[in-house]
Amino acid sequence: MFNRILIANRGEIALRVIRACRELGIETVAIYSQADRGSAYLDLADEAYCVGPAKSADSYLKVDRIISAAEVGNVEAIHPGYGFLAENAKFNDVCRQCKIDFIGPTPEAMNMLGDKNRARELARGAKVPVVPGSDGLIEDDNEAGRVAHEIGFPVLIKATAGGGGKGMRVAANELVLKTALGQARAEAEAAFGNSAVYLEKYVERPRHVEVQVIADHHANVVHLWERDCSTQRRHQKLIEESPAPNLPKEVRADMCDAAVRMIKHADYTNAGTVEFIVDQENNFYFIEVNARIQVEHPVSEMITGVDLIKSQIRVAAGERLPFRQKDIQANGCAIECRINAEDADHDFRPAPGKIKQLIVPGGMGVRWDSHVHAGYVVPPYYDSMIGKLIVHQPTRADAIDCMLRALRELRIEGICTTAPFHEKVLRQADFVEGWVDTSFVERTFQT
Repeated sequence: MFNRILIANRGEIALRVIRACRELGIETVAIYSQADRGSAYLDLADEAYCVGPAKSADSYLKVDRIISAAEVGNVEAIHPGYGFLAENAKFNDVCRQCKIDFIGPTPEAMNMLGDKNRARELARGAKVPVVPGSDGLIEDDNEAGRVAHEIGFPVLIKATAGGGGKGMRVAANELVLKTALGQARAEAEAAFGNSAVYLEKYVERPRHVEVQVIADHHANVVHLWERDCSTQRRHQKLIEESPAPNLPKEVRADMCDAAVRMIKHADYTNAGTVEFIVDQENNFYFIEVNARIQVEHPVSEMITGVDLIKSQIRVAAGERLPFRQKDIQANGCAIECRINAEDADHDFRPAPGKIKQLIVPGGMGVRWDSHVHAGYVVPPYYDSMIGKLIVHQPTRADAIDCMLRALRELRIEGICTTAPFHEKVLRQADFVEGWVDTSFVERTFQT
């Protein structure tokens, strides 16, 4: 087991890793930007080093400064959290060269799965269903037109690099396709430095369902069941839950088995998420693999009792998974609401500022994962998420009732948050009945 770990991240996930390390008896080194100087959670780390100015490009994305902090802190491993450098294969490889263990998959697996086109090919090799589409990257507009006519309009143009909805466009006909190709390529180049795109059949009103997996270095791979992440806005998840409502048992089992096959075929180790879309007939198709811990990992922890952060650390240290698939039972229902510092009444615009008062909900089955506190100033430089409210109850109806109660108890004064919007969603009939697809929020609330 490691003696000392650096957390190459900030905020909620940094605090989450610090807590897991403390329980494992591991010392921690935190990093922070000048904007995060004085954050209370930093006091829980054994050491903390400033790695630069407020902008992430000058601090949390500065590989050389993070490695310097790791060397000065005399750490044996780095946990990247999510976001920032978590899926950066170059950073992963630099850690390897510096004889520092990276708590995640290998750079090779990360490179392979980070390219969505290559990941699709890998999925086919593992006999995992993929959405009908181009066999490879689209080189010119004529080829795009030919493929689109073969699979049928509407089609989805997707960037092979990156995520978050960037480099994606829907084309309903050939005229729109030509314009959309240029837009998608330009956006992908600007966001990821890679303009390559491919085509898929556009699945209308799909569900977004993902499977949590973890694999050790001894060929043991298990899944921790699925999460439904269909409640999202502009490809950004808002609410996640497990189990996925109204998903037939046989589909659930087949999807989880497919995720395990994919991970084995990729020779993947540590925690990861295999993401799928599910159409109206419950056919599921592979989207991508997120080669890191996810924001929504607490949902899987609540229904299985498995601490995923501790499991990540143990796997990276070379330990075998202490459980097998038969040991992973899904109990009850868990729901997570991402609480963002945003004004939902004004197109979800960011709402940084000082939190004047914070009252956190409690009670049986309620969990609050956050680094903020009364007096904390939410900076404008980073992702707007300030906390995650998670509930776990015997049934989905109980979980919805518990979440509504917890949202009413949660008081964050001084800034706008998405908590009131979450209440509206949880009261909406389609959500209550479990009939939500990825266009549900825009369609229902016209955001």
